[in-house]
Parts: sequence; structure tokens; C-alpha cells
Amino acid sequence: MFAFWIAAASVSAAAGWLMLRSARLASARAVGEDPSLVVHRRQLAEIEDLAARGLLPEGEMRAARAEAGRRLLAVADAAPAPSAVPGGRRSVLAIAVVAPILAIGLYVVVGAPGAADRPFRQRLAEWRQADPATLNPPQMAALIRSIVAERPNDPEGYRNLALAEMASGNAMAASGALRRAVALAPKRADLWAALGETFMAEGEGEIGVDARAAFTEALRLDPGSLSARYFLARADIADGKVAQGLDGWRALAASLPADDPSRLALTGEIAAVAKAGGLPRAQPAPAAIRGMVEGLASRLEASPDDPEGWVRLVRAWSVLGETQKRDAALAKARALYKDKPDIMNALDEAAR
Repeated sequence: MFAFWIAAASVSAAAGWLMLRSARLASARAVGEDPSLVVHRRQLAEIEDLAARGLLPEGEMRAARAEAGRRLLAVADAAPAPSAVPGGRRSVLAIAVVAPILAIGLYVVVGAPGAADRPFRQRLAEWRQADPATLNPPQMAALIRSIVAERPNDPEGYRNLALAEMASGNAMAASGALRRAVALAPKRADLWAALGETFMAEGEGEIGVDARAAFTEALRLDPGSLSARYFLARADIADGKVAQGLDGWRALAASLPADDPSRLALTGEIAAVAKAGGLPRAQPAPAAIRGMVEGLASRLEASPDDPEGWVRLVRAWSVLGETQKRDAALAKARALYKDKPDIMNALDEAAR
């Protein structure tokens, strides 16, 4: 460990010396005429040439000549930037050397230099022995990923990996796992339907071209696929084919047992869409999408230094109509990135 810190100090000092050397060389090369003067003189010459050949009207020629002359005078009058003083160079180099040394001392005082390393393989072994209920979604995803690597031709393993990745808030990794699963078992309608749901999660609830293709293939393989029937009818409603989509939902509801809670929920959704003439703005999200968003929220609680993740979370809660959760996530993100205007602007845009 101490060898690492010594190496870090040496690298820091070398980097500081190289930066100062480059600055000194650049300062030396800067002596002489400002290259921008040459550019502006060439622009004046080009204006005169165009005017001489009759390609530039008199009024435009005068205006262009005046503007180019103004820029040339501004550059010529500008004072050269002051060069760094030798004392400043020595200070920078001293800081580059001393900072790692101070870091070593601080680590010895408040750290644990005698603690043994915990390789990732060791942590995986511990997770395999642990109760799965005690693992968070990223740990579970890492564990299943290691199992899949041992059994690369098992589509069920990729399906389980996709579920763990979705719970971790990584819809892209989930869709990648399911692509592999359907490649291994292209006749399984449940895998195609799950792939369609991950595509929806990537699109924050939108049933895009890829999702529709996956649901269509699932329905071709299994005409009774509940997920495919539901989402393809929903896509029809989103496209403005409200009557066609409602017919699909009514047929789906009729095929469910009378005591099935899903039938009651779907009947209520049919009534809401029929009354509104389309999908309500705050339509409840499918379980897969809501699970993905909840997983993203959990991951950010554990590892909050992820500005893109916070923007995605705020946007997702906005799309789902969860204003309280959106505002809570926005408040946490604002506290984390209050000194970064670009991230604050992205968060405000996501909230809208």
C-alpha cells in the first residue's frame, strides 16, 4: 500500500513538472507577433480583392472593411497575457509533491492501512453463501452475472439476470441479457414478452418499434400471451386507434377468470380510457417499468454520485405522474449538485 502512495507522489510531481515545462515553452513560443493579426490582415486583403473584381457591392465592401479593421485594431491593442513567475512554478511543484505525502499521513491516521484487500471474487463467494434477501439489486445482478458466465447457454439464467438488472435500474443491461436469452431460445414467447417490457423501460414507458416487434413475436408464438396482448392494445390506443385498442383490452379481460385481480384492474383501465378518449396523462405504469424506476432510486440512495442517474430518475417520476417522488428526488439532487449549473438545468428540464 505504501509503495502505491510513493508511486502516486512521484507521478504527481512528474505531472506537475511536465505541465510547468509545457507552460514555459508555450510562453516562449508566444513571444513575437500574435498569429490572429495575420488572420485579420488576410481578411482585409480578401475583402480588397473581392471589391477589385466587382464581386462585392460598394456598401457591403465598406461595412466589411470597417469591421475587419476594427477587429485588427482590437487585437493589436490587446496587451499580452502575463507569464507565470518562477516562484509560482516552484509553489505548484511543491504542492504536487506535498499533497500525496499529506494524503499518506491522513490515511495512516483515519484509514486502515493494515486491512486486507477484499477482491471481487471473494465478495462474490460471500454473496453466494448469503441469504438472497439480504443482497441489494446490484449485488444480486453481479452474482447472477457470474453464474451466467459459468452457464452461457442457459436462457433461464439470462432471464434472471435481466430481472436483476431491471431491479438495479439498468434497463439497457436487462435488454442485452434478454436479447441473449431469445437468441438461445427463440421459441419462448415469455422471453419475447419480457424483452418488449425492457424496451419499454428503456423508452420510459413508450411502446416503440422494438417493443412492438418483440410483443408481436410473443403473440405469434403464444396467441394467449397476456403481456403481449395488453401492450399491443395499449400501443393501438397510444396511436389514436382507441376503439381497436379497447376491443383488444375487452377481449383480454373476458379471457381472465372472474376473480382475477388483474381483470378488475383492467376493467377500470378500460373505463378510464373510454371516458377520456385516450390514455390519461398520468396512466399507471406497468409493473416492469415501475420496478426499474424503484431500482434506480435504490441504487442512487446507495451510490448518489451519479448526475445522469438523478436526471433519469426525476424524468421517470415526472412521466409516471409521481409528483411527490419527483420533488423528493429533485430536492436531493439539487442539494448534491447546487454548484453545477449545467446539472441543475438538466434536472429542471427533467422535472418539466
